[in-house]
Amino acid sequence: MSERLIRFGVIGCGLMARELASATQRWSHLLEMDVRPRLVAVADTKPSSMRWFTDNIPDVTVAVNDYHELLASPDVDAVYCAVPHHLHAQIYCDIIRAGKHLLGEKPFGIDLAANRQILETLQDNPRVFARCSSEFPFFPGAYQVIKFLREGRFGKVIEVEAGFWHSSDLNPDKPINWKRQLAYNGEYGCMGDLGMHVLHIPLRFGWMPRSLWALLSKIVAERPDGAGNMAPCETWDNAILACDVETEDQQFPMLLSTKRIAPGETNTWFIKVHGTAFSAEFSTKFPRTLRTMSYRPGDPQRWQVEDLGHTPPYPTITGGIFEFGFSDSILQMLAAFCDELVHGDEMRGPFGCATPEETAQHHRVLTAALESHRSRQVIHL
Repeated sequence: MSERLIRFGVIGCGLMARELASATQRWSHLLEMDVRPRLVAVADTKPSSMRWFTDNIPDVTVAVNDYHELLASPDVDAVYCAVPHHLHAQIYCDIIRAGKHLLGEKPFGIDLAANRQILETLQDNPRVFARCSSEFPFFPGAYQVIKFLREGRFGKVIEVEAGFWHSSDLNPDKPINWKRQLAYNGEYGCMGDLGMHVLHIPLRFGWMPRSLWALLSKIVAERPDGAGNMAPCETWDNAILACDVETEDQQFPMLLSTKRIAPGETNTWFIKVHGTAFSAEFSTKFPRTLRTMSYRPGDPQRWQVEDLGHTPPYPTITGGIFEFGFSDSILQMLAAFCDELVHGDEMRGPFGCATPEETAQHHRVLTAALESHRSRQVIHL
């Protein structure tokens, strides 16, 4: 099978960039793909951050401190950018103006104004394809929920709940990092870092909140700064958004939560959709398990549990009896990005990455959440 090659550059050589780079090296796990990513260039202000890439990724021939040099390379077709939120607007817009396709990390701008700047730059450069990183809908259980929604199984939706929870910040001795500082992470706090993951599926199915009430929490007031002092934590640790959703034919409540202090939870993403005819629940806490309940009036109400195994949207060589994990979801997300970049509306896969338009909607939700907390009122969007 002939393959279309997409030559990638990476700007920001941290944890997530290493995960994506590793996914390019595992491409042979995917079956019947007619497109292939190749990581050829990296950029980071710290030479030490690039060393892993130059040591482990054989196709990397460009490693520069100034990302403008990477963007000037004719050998780069697309860029994965994973930098702190305050840099999104400047670097994303530079990537777009350079004519490079963009897979950008959430939240796609530190705030609503920055997001608008990025989207306006995309409008001025219509040949550039851009998407936002969001891996969890590519888990087999999440994908099954997506399939059920497309099949219209749920009947009248009763309620929806989605969330993304961490627990490492429960430790007050954990040193402060940029995600606790307004200048780098923005006022959204945990919502900016986790909210796109939570809203990806709801927004894809048109569940934009009509109104919301926000409960935001700052739990740990200060943390060690690494120099023997304590520094204030300026951003929100946890957020709960109670939303009212209205579609053409339904109205229902939707509860969204993003938490960095959720005791016992380690990278737990979940979605629950309950309906009058069908209900489904999936959580990465139990990555093989899908809970569903079909219901007919008068019948017993019985939840069923199915062990899914390795059955992601894009088929792989991995046997169905094996367990799916986060590195697999990165590979699936990258496959979706490359697939849609090459094939557009005729993409082979069943579900695409988060769109720029969806990032704009999620910024509207997070901005409304801040206003709701400030005013102690329900905010209408």
